[in-house]
Amino acid sequence: MSGSDLITRMRSRRGEWLDALSALVEQESPSRDKPSLDRMATLLVARFEAIGGQVERFSNPLGGDHLLARFFSAGNEDRKPALVLGHYDTVWPSGTLATMPFRIDGQKAHGPGLFDMKASLVEAEFAIDGLIQSGRAVPRPVLVLITSDEEIGSPTSRHLIEETARGCEYVLVLEPPFSDGSLKTARKGVGHFVVEVQGKAAHAGVEPGLGSSAILELALQIQSLHDLNDLASGVSVNVGVIEGGTTANVVAARALARVDVRATTMEQAARIEETIRNFRTKVPNTRLMITGGFNRPPMERTEAVALLFTRAREIGRTIGLELGEGSTGGGSDGNFTAALGIPTLDGLGIVGSGAHASHEQIDLDSVPERTALLASLLLHL
Repeated sequence: MSGSDLITRMRSRRGEWLDALSALVEQESPSRDKPSLDRMATLLVARFEAIGGQVERFSNPLGGDHLLARFFSAGNEDRKPALVLGHYDTVWPSGTLATMPFRIDGQKAHGPGLFDMKASLVEAEFAIDGLIQSGRAVPRPVLVLITSDEEIGSPTSRHLIEETARGCEYVLVLEPPFSDGSLKTARKGVGHFVVEVQGKAAHAGVEPGLGSSAILELALQIQSLHDLNDLASGVSVNVGVIEGGTTANVVAARALARVDVRATTMEQAARIEETIRNFRTKVPNTRLMITGGFNRPPMERTEAVALLFTRAREIGRTIGLELGEGSTGGGSDGNFTAALGIPTLDGLGIVGSGAHASHEQIDLDSVPERTALLASLLLHL
């Protein structure tokens, strides 16, 4: 079956994949709601087992269970697998469906978590099923790893992602593409830091000189943090939250800042992290405590990534797609696999818009094409 044939078949199966979209969206799965996540995991296990997958479920007491589905063709068992990487958690709290239901409006579908990234999980299911139904043997085993905590930084799945990827030939990440369908060949690394200051309280009117203001110290540290910005080279440092003090007539004994840091290269990330950790106090009798760090390394556009994209673009042309590429400031689980040196392509999900927003939607016309693209990559890479 050619990619064009798969597009035609997907169009003929529109009712089936719309039902699948509805089923996944209507099972809400917030990142920190284990019961809801585990119900979603059970649904996904059933769907991937129904198309012939050998599904392993990794128990996770700290969140939703993670899933690894394995697919083999005769004669390919000894080759390095392809890894398809996705997640099933969303940023939306339970109950969102009451005000933001799954619905179809022309060639758009709407619903919480649809674009990021439940539609992409349907894409993976139907791409693999299409290959199986066509009788085409893929050149290597296919692993589909679906995790439950990507939206909160992958704290329980990172080790599983990295261990799985180390044995694979390449990784295809099902995160949303750019609005024009372009793939993502570079992502910034993501760091989160907490800068906390301990000062000394005093009455602000009676004996202010006996106090040491944690707020003043934090203000000076915030200026130093903002001085690290270098947008031209891709470095951004943002103090997004500050807390401190108790009341206006007390010299503040405590203050805190939560900081987001993005970097384009591993060298930048290491340098910025070292710089922040070496900050020193400027106000006498205050103490500085810095925690956190980079929880996602940068996904750099290495030669291996560039070669993988070149091949993907050639394969895309066989089904009438002209794929572009680009970089983004947001991170994904693809950052982990690329940092290991495994060739990684990101943005292979369904075209849409509004991730994490009330207008979250996908373009239904893109579902057959993106499904055919994923199947073609698995067939020809």
